[in-house]
Amino acid sequence: MKIALFSDTFNPQINGVSNTLNKLIRYFENNNVEYKVFVPKYDDSIDLRTERFYSLKFFLYPECRLAIPNLFRISRILSDFKPDIIHLMTEFNMGFTGLYYGKKYNIPTISNYTTNFSQYANYYKLDFLKQHIWNYMKWFHNQNNITLCPSNEAQNLLNKNGISNVEIFSRGIDSQRFNPGYRNNALRKKLGIENKTVFLYVGRVSIEKDLDILRESYKTIKEKHRDKVALIITGDGPYMEKCRGIYPEDTIFTGFKKGRELSEIYASSDIFVCPSSTETFGNVVLEAMTSGLAVIGADAGGVKEIIKHKQNGLKFKARNSEQLTHCMTELIENKTLREYITINGINSGKSRSWDKIIDGLMDIYREVLKERSTISA
Repeated sequence: MKIALFSDTFNPQINGVSNTLNKLIRYFENNNVEYKVFVPKYDDSIDLRTERFYSLKFFLYPECRLAIPNLFRISRILSDFKPDIIHLMTEFNMGFTGLYYGKKYNIPTISNYTTNFSQYANYYKLDFLKQHIWNYMKWFHNQNNITLCPSNEAQNLLNKNGISNVEIFSRGIDSQRFNPGYRNNALRKKLGIENKTVFLYVGRVSIEKDLDILRESYKTIKEKHRDKVALIITGDGPYMEKCRGIYPEDTIFTGFKKGRELSEIYASSDIFVCPSSTETFGNVVLEAMTSGLAVIGADAGGVKEIIKHKQNGLKFKARNSEQLTHCMTELIENKTLREYITINGINSGKSRSWDKIIDGLMDIYREVLKERSTISA
């Protein structure tokens, strides 16, 4: 089987799409699946299986790029490669180019829905764009053999907005990379948090991640528990300077981290908070669970499905700072509950291996090819 992958975001950007794409590539290489990747150009890195194209930032989501694909070059490469399936990881210029080629040469296409752009419009006061965004999403995704999304919540949202033939392609976790063994007491001492209950947020620092709600709750927690608690915010984004100004002054902003540094920040914290109500899945929640943190997440989107309340985490009503404060307080004061959901969280994470998840995707690929051969016959 030969797979052509098209995406508007890739390395060195770190986000849910690029992370999933990296896992797919590793799986393909380990299982001798032939592939080609078509992505935006960020730097001068060269990979024989990766074709990069000049691109510009997309204002709603800078990690996604508006690439300027060279159609002649893409056609030449794909003509030689002869893919069996074209997998479109995103819906913008690169994804559209892959869709165009698939339609032109009668090659099955599979699309991914991973980002709630219509919800983002609310946060950026662009409500007038919401229906236009859904009209485009419906037009784009319904041209594919199958549209994949990471959660039942996302599937219901797509169905509600007229996108049909949707199946689940969930997300996995690398428990070798994220686990409690990375806890680093020297790091805790360096950050001045060795005798504190440490809350952690990891992700894009932007307004649609509901960091204003986290700020309200942590401020209340800080007033009560003072120097017994700390908050680390790991990540970067357009809301960073605003956060530096509105969060308590001892809030620790580490900036963007990856690799071992990120693993150590996770495992060296105590409680993870995902305030975002716009996640289609919530990879960071799985990373935190597997790293040995008690997790708190909004009862919305894909996070709603990952967390089983008072089993492997706590949930609060989306954008309800009072409920979030209650959850944070409960995990500070009830250490028995914290230990219980931490153990269950580690087990939840370990049960979601990437190989198992992508095995399921390969079954979807095979089913699409089987249906195509049946129609052709």
